[in-house]
Amino acid sequence: MIRHIVFFTAINDDNIESIRKGLQMLTGIPHAQHLEISLNRKSDPNSKEIDVVVYGEFADDAALAAYKAHETYAESIRRVKPLRELRFAVDYDQAQALTAPDGQA
Repeated sequence: MIRHIVFFTAINDDNIESIRKGLQMLTGIPHAQHLEISLNRKSDPNSKEIDVVVYGEFADDAALAAYKAHETYAESIRRVKPLRELRFAVDYDQAQALTAPDGQA
């Protein structure tokens, strides 16, 4: 399974809800097994910069590629890009993730 996590910062606080709504349309793309759009709770005292988070799970690289190639994905980018300052994305294979202390399985 591929996990897709994207963090967004808004140019200003007035844009946060518009970013979230612009990303919400991604949930209509059929290629994700699971997709969430959420606001950052900003409860970590060392990091409050991130405003909106996208979290998705995809069966494989082909499903993620199909999601990114979907016309709704392009429309979401068109709406959100002018409102955001930064975007950080991570795609990783869950099967390769470390899930236990070194030496323990």
